[in-house]
Amino acid sequence: MRRRAVNEFLEQFLIESRELVDQASGDFLALEAAPGDRARIESAFRAVHTLKGAAGIMDFHAMGRALHALEDVLSRLQSGANLVTPALVAGGLEAMDRVTGWLDAMQADGVPPAAADAEADTLVARFSGAATDPPPEASVAEEDWAAELLARYPEAARDAACALRYAPDPDCFFRGEDPLARVSRLPGLLALEIAPAAPWPALAELDPFACNLTLLALLSGPPDAVAGLVTGAEVRPLRPGARSADAASALSEPALALLDAQLDLLAGHPGEGAAGRIASAGRVAGNVLRHAGRAGDAEAVGRAAAESLAAGEGSALARAIARARDGGDETPAEMAAPARPAADTSPEPAGPSGEAAARYLRVDMERVDALLTLAGELTVAKNAFAHVVAMVREGGDPVAVAAALSDQQAGLDRLVGRLQQTVLGLRLLPLSQVFGRFPRLLREIAGSLGKPARLVLEGEATEADKAVVDALFEPLLHGIRNALDHGIEPPAERERLGKPPVATIRLRAAREGEQLRVEVEDDGRGVDVAAIRAAAARRGLLSAEALAALPDEGAIDLVFAPGFSTASAVTDLSGRGVGMDAVRRAVERMGGRVAIESRPGVGTTLRMLLPFSVMLTRVMTVEVDGQAFGIPLDAVVETVRVPRSRIVPVGGARAFVLRGRTVPLLALGEALGRSAGGTQAPDVSVVVVAAGDQLGGFEVERLGGQMEVMLKPVEGLLSDAAAIAGTTLLGDGRVLIVLDPQELLA
Repeated sequence: MRRRAVNEFLEQFLIESRELVDQASGDFLALEAAPGDRARIESAFRAVHTLKGAAGIMDFHAMGRALHALEDVLSRLQSGANLVTPALVAGGLEAMDRVTGWLDAMQADGVPPAAADAEADTLVARFSGAATDPPPEASVAEEDWAAELLARYPEAARDAACALRYAPDPDCFFRGEDPLARVSRLPGLLALEIAPAAPWPALAELDPFACNLTLLALLSGPPDAVAGLVTGAEVRPLRPGARSADAASALSEPALALLDAQLDLLAGHPGEGAAGRIASAGRVAGNVLRHAGRAGDAEAVGRAAAESLAAGEGSALARAIARARDGGDETPAEMAAPARPAADTSPEPAGPSGEAAARYLRVDMERVDALLTLAGELTVAKNAFAHVVAMVREGGDPVAVAAALSDQQAGLDRLVGRLQQTVLGLRLLPLSQVFGRFPRLLREIAGSLGKPARLVLEGEATEADKAVVDALFEPLLHGIRNALDHGIEPPAERERLGKPPVATIRLRAAREGEQLRVEVEDDGRGVDVAAIRAAAARRGLLSAEALAALPDEGAIDLVFAPGFSTASAVTDLSGRGVGMDAVRRAVERMGGRVAIESRPGVGTTLRMLLPFSVMLTRVMTVEVDGQAFGIPLDAVVETVRVPRSRIVPVGGARAFVLRGRTVPLLALGEALGRSAGGTQAPDVSVVVVAAGDQLGGFEVERLGGQMEVMLKPVEGLLSDAAAIAGTTLLGDGRVLIVLDPQELLA
């Protein structure tokens, strides 16, 4: 289809709609943790209502119908007629995913997608069921695909509690997903059938990178658990009593008394000590239910306990225990969505929605006003130069002309500096722009792994250049995936270790001078250094002698090697050895550095040091063998003159003492492959730089001045030179190579 031009009216609709989708998605995620939060219900209702109105203005009737149905559900929440349930939250997030897909299509084509009407019908049917009395569960006869699957596998059909139909997204391979691995992990897999989603094309036209599969399966596991592990799949219960089979085991009087005691424990003494009471009540209730043969209800109580621990209050756990005590029946709203034909919300590093974000930028009006003020001052400076030119033409006094030129040059220099800072300020974004995308992703990944986790954001108001903020998504995504898959222990193991069953992952950011520090920290098991050494030996990365001599820090650094993985099997999240390698490549593309800090049994921190701005950098120039080089000013501590008599050999290197501290000294010319100077002066010019917590000195021939430069990434023959941070042009046309002090001193 021919792409239509996107007019300004449509552009505004797309920008505002994406912001409203983000607002509503955040509200739904918050309601999952705190179902009684009235402010979040009101906020979600306003966002959906505004979205619906915007769709009406654009004559996007399908979007309007779907959002109207969701608005009805939220209206019933406002009135108290319905309660917030996990199924309702999942439905709200699914609706936001659909709307995002529609907006992406409109961004690309300028018109609503043709499939929107059918997709809206699905959402309307789902929300109509959630807003009224729930319909009875679908029978096998209502679903031909499920009936045919049962007929083909009669032996598996006897024990099957649900049927699954899963059509992965065609681009899932590019997101590191493995549909077969995902389905093979499902509880109680009895039969699996794989068929093409569409007829196979001729071999010459086959795209090997597109997933063209539909997976059909029969499972004995509970339908709600299966649906929660495969986002985007359709799951159908096959027996009305499939979930309540555990309820057939009647509870004894002592068991009922114990459950009642846990409800009393959760009801009393709110506030201090809530986490201990929630963990204790969840553990006791789960043990009682397992002893009574009610494994499904015990799992539901465990999930509710994790939810309550994350929220800091026990209402979700109390409801789960009460349902199990009364027979394990689900609430009506939970039964309203036995199938989950949701759009696949698996994380992906980029997509069409990112295109809109890259093209448009919301700017504070105060910054625009400051830019206009500077434009006026530059006009005055331009007129002043015209006056100096007139003085020259009229044969003015050379001394007066020189003084006027000097004054105007100083004023222009100040104005240009302010202009640079103001323009760069237009590009500054808070890290909340990227951090805010991860609560939803964490929920999806943690759910698929069966590892409950909460995300804590720190320093999300920290600002950085837009290019840095946009590029952070990929390394942060891989860091969170790695933490959940490798670092976080399963809930049962965490309880044995005395840790909370709900893990904590922190995204932390802070400004440090001209650098940005971003960390992903988890409270898991830490890095298994022995496993890394074993995997490195299997892959032949280093010899046995080199591995034995390698310190633990060096062994941990091997996880960044291309293709390196300690996983014993490939899953849809890990095992291919591309995650941490992608993190390092993404960070180094921004001119940053990345490292891992591990504390066995306590947790792991992935630390990224990035430039605050990829455009403007202050440097100090130095000269070596007639060649000028730049050193980032934020790394320079001071410059000193050191007598050669105070420079002493230390092993194969040299050092000097500065105010009682030994500082290693590096001859910059020799390190860069330049020839040594001719005559040696009695004193040496040294630039003292900071590299992490250490100091180092560069011996140079001559010290230059300071300047602000627009740094360009290294390309071509110098692209593999680790000690070069970038290049820029000097006023006389020469190329200035800006060095990376950390790499030079490593």
